[in-house]
Amino acid sequence: MSNILLPRSKMRDMMTFDSGFRTIDKMGNMVGRPLGGSFRTADGRTVDSTGAFLVGELERLDMTLHEPLASVTWGRDLDLREDVTIADEVSSFTLSTFASASGLGAGQGIGNGKAWIGKNSDQITGISADIAKVPHQLRPWAMELKYTILELESAAKLGRPVDQQKYEGLQLKHQMDIDEQVYIGDISMGDTGLVNNSLVTNVQNVVAGASTFTQWSKKTPDEILADVNTALTSVWQASAWAVIPGRLLLPPAQFGYISTAKVSSAGNVSILKYIQENNLLTTSGKGKLEIFPLKWLIGAGVGGTLGTLGTVDRMVVYTKERQRVRYPMTLLQRTPIQYDSIYHKCTYFCRLGSTEVVYPETLGYFDGI
Repeated sequence: MSNILLPRSKMRDMMTFDSGFRTIDKMGNMVGRPLGGSFRTADGRTVDSTGAFLVGELERLDMTLHEPLASVTWGRDLDLREDVTIADEVSSFTLSTFASASGLGAGQGIGNGKAWIGKNSDQITGISADIAKVPHQLRPWAMELKYTILELESAAKLGRPVDQQKYEGLQLKHQMDIDEQVYIGDISMGDTGLVNNSLVTNVQNVVAGASTFTQWSKKTPDEILADVNTALTSVWQASAWAVIPGRLLLPPAQFGYISTAKVSSAGNVSILKYIQENNLLTTSGKGKLEIFPLKWLIGAGVGGTLGTLGTVDRMVVYTKERQRVRYPMTLLQRTPIQYDSIYHKCTYFCRLGSTEVVYPETLGYFDGI
């Protein structure tokens, strides 16, 4: 067939909106008008915030929303302090210290110091009390949620609620921020968290095993159990033998190792179960030791790099009770929807505090596992 030349005016009449942009790729597919890098997904297809994709006739698109991979565990490891309000700027608590002198001039050591009196005593000892206040800031947290009328109309036509998707993204950001604040605090604000609290003084390295290494992957089950019981005893002693810790937080790799490794080649009991049955708390009859994995312990030890595998990992021993350690925060609230030009806007806000370690003696950090 020979080519037919048409006048320019006739060619203009035959052109459609995107005919000047149509090309064919190497696979023989007709592609439309290029929209630039900011409008493309990873596979190069057209998309905007409403998820308007180019879908082929023989392509089956899964309409399920697949969110980014993320995990938060702060609700598992800490109780909330729920008495704070959005109007409060500081959360605080008091620590009381008591002191008394012995009676009849007795000494103050062990076996002495009792408040004895005689029949003719004219001076009777009393109690002194000192109440100290420990404050923490309650900082406002907020994020704006906005979308245009055009986005809403496009999303409605596509059957994909852009407002709901953006709200779920905001909730994920809110939870991830709380998770980080609870466990490690905030560098810019000078806050510390559950796994690196500045008030905790019981910080030490675990002892090396027969292999001359401190890492659990190179220790025997009995050496790992000894590390756990040493940590429990150390914190118990620091609390004046008043509180035996009831919870153990481990880096994921170490938790995975003791969960799967057997005590011996002839047995069918994992090291984890062996620890749970033979630890100090369980054998004393005061409860069951809870052991959980925590990603924030990777590289959290002294000399380690937080979040970096292969550096100094940390084990945290503590008691999960509101009177020992807790986290103050308010519920997420929002402003009424505001209409600004073609935008619909609202702001979600709350107050986030810092992890309150009421009794630092009931926590212990053990590095090098």
